[in-house]
Amino acid sequence: MKRILCAAIAAIMCLSLIACSKNSETKQENGAEYIDLTVMSSTMVYSEVLNMMIMPEDYIGKKVKMHGAFSYAEGLDKYYYACIIADATACCSQGIEFALKEEKKFPDEFPELGEEITVEGIFDTYVEDGITYCQLKDSVMTK
Repeated sequence: MKRILCAAIAAIMCLSLIACSKNSETKQENGAEYIDLTVMSSTMVYSEVLNMMIMPEDYIGKKVKMHGAFSYAEGLDKYYYACIIADATACCSQGIEFALKEEKKFPDEFPELGEEITVEGIFDTYVEDGITYCQLKDSVMTK
């Protein structure tokens, strides 16, 4: 009985890894590939963002739309903004830094830490202090 239960749980776990969303396919928008993470299941979003971090070269130049919690970090001479997404069980987080297309005054024109936001921008990477970072550049942020 325990073996059957374990096999059933394992099968469900495997299926959740390949779960479909409402529309998880990459689309074309104005000649560029468009990935809308807002229409995917939480498991698929977490997996896709993890793939972006592991294989950023596959995503460079693609337009990405995501929804999550606003976060920021203060650097020596600037702020770094991010959209953080929790996985399906809300135990782990993965996020993407974004750079706004239009400059805003921090903190007056930004949401509160942890507030839900939607961000849309072009996926890119940059190198700072010898480390490669992923970023959505030319981004637009909405609440």
